[in-house]
Amino acid sequence: MRRKRRLFVLFMLAIFLPAVLTPLDAGASISYIKNGDFANQPEFNSYDDIKAISQIKPGINRLLDYSQAYSLDYPSHMNLDATLSQVKTSLWDDKTCIEIYRDDFSQTVHNAAAYQYYSNCFLNNRQDHQIQENRSINIAGSKAHLLRWQRNKLSRVAGDKNYYMSVEIPRNFKEVYTILIKSSSPSENFLPLVKSFSFIDKKGSSQISTRFKKKDKAWNEETKAFYEQYFGPGASLQWGIFENSAPASMDYLNKLENNLDYSFDFLVIYKTFDAPFPLEELHKAYEEQKYVELTLQTMWYNQDNSSVTYDILNGHYDDFFQDYAIKARQFGHPILFRLNNEMNGDWCVYSSYYSSKDTELFKAAWRYIYNIFQQNQADNVIWVWNPHDISFPGFMWNHSLNYFPGEEYVDVIGLTGYNTGTYHQGEIWRGFRQIYYPLYEEYCRYFDYPFMISEFACSSVGGNKALWIEEMFAQMGKYERIKVAIWFNGVDFDLVGRAARKYRLDESPAIIEAFQKGLQSYKPDPKGNKTRQ
Repeated sequence: MRRKRRLFVLFMLAIFLPAVLTPLDAGASISYIKNGDFANQPEFNSYDDIKAISQIKPGINRLLDYSQAYSLDYPSHMNLDATLSQVKTSLWDDKTCIEIYRDDFSQTVHNAAAYQYYSNCFLNNRQDHQIQENRSINIAGSKAHLLRWQRNKLSRVAGDKNYYMSVEIPRNFKEVYTILIKSSSPSENFLPLVKSFSFIDKKGSSQISTRFKKKDKAWNEETKAFYEQYFGPGASLQWGIFENSAPASMDYLNKLENNLDYSFDFLVIYKTFDAPFPLEELHKAYEEQKYVELTLQTMWYNQDNSSVTYDILNGHYDDFFQDYAIKARQFGHPILFRLNNEMNGDWCVYSSYYSSKDTELFKAAWRYIYNIFQQNQADNVIWVWNPHDISFPGFMWNHSLNYFPGEEYVDVIGLTGYNTGTYHQGEIWRGFRQIYYPLYEEYCRYFDYPFMISEFACSSVGGNKALWIEEMFAQMGKYERIKVAIWFNGVDFDLVGRAARKYRLDESPAIIEAFQKGLQSYKPDPKGNKTRQ
């Protein structure tokens, strides 16, 4: 009777939703996943994220991922996570993690061949990566690329999965699938799993079906009050700036603030391994009634940094981070601590582009550093997680959500998108709304957190910067969850030292005037309260 009823349901589904679900073998025991959650019945609409699982033989399940148009056989004891289906579907057990990605480059400059090459450039670092296998293989009627490699075990990662297999399977010139396998033991036994991959018809729509929610923190009283004032539900937008000379010298910034008729609440300080914790600079900023967004980028200037993530997770920088945590606690006042920003850009050495395209290692390093601060009771540190608005390379394994370290470890979501101008070939002029409207809408779907624009600016090369600033102020008030916006008052130089992206506010009187006019609605009212436009 149950078999007849299931066949009837599938028959009716085929009549009313013919473009959604192709049933598995009618005799199989089927489980369904709808928008990231298991569902008892196959009741789907065309906009749903649809997957089905059946046992095809003892110990082996078959996943049919209709929204991403593939099937794969896998060990039935493995767990499955489809909550990030638009980015990846994950299978895992205690020893192994399997991630399946689909990239469609139809509207981009990429193609399947370029993807295969660029995704594996981390192998240029032969000191840390040892190749076991690198060859072509036929999968699903396509010429795929199979790569196996390993690295040494990391001493600070429990159950480190240091054996890898990656298979890139092109469906056509612009569409490619990746099966990335990470295991704590050699990965050659996963070849049958890889060979079981096949293409199916795409039906439904892949989705992100999870939201990340901020956790409460045991901050000291001043930091609690600061967070409520600047990032609480009723907080109004406040402004900050990066000015290279400040806070060591406040002369230039004081002149700029006089010209703008506005006093910034926040300063950005950038640090690397080349310098210790900037305790004196933080005290100087605090004396000037400014809070600091301390940006630590785990790298050295003018050194080979390709092993930095591995080195952190081998404990090579424990003393550095211990000192950072102790000095942060000694400072005592609130610190916005932005660790390893723009990690989804290959210009950052802590990007997983350099470490086996394994974003779990970025997250492990973040959590490791975070725990050092917790052990040292640094209860005045507010953790800011800040990807770039555009992932580069623009591949799904490099998607920003793959880098999110977990709700417990993040307090503020940072947004960064620049109008870089048109100095470099391929760059385009982007308006403020063009950058921030889609970014804001996307992050509102993913995160129950306050936001800040951790750094941003507009270049003067390729368009009218003053008009861009006017548009920025006209639009900014619409994004109520953005609580702080910090202008990058600097210059990016090209490889021969010429000013390429001119972000400074002091380039012309027109730019100063546009910014000064826009800031007036954010000045304190007669009672000293700053208001949102």
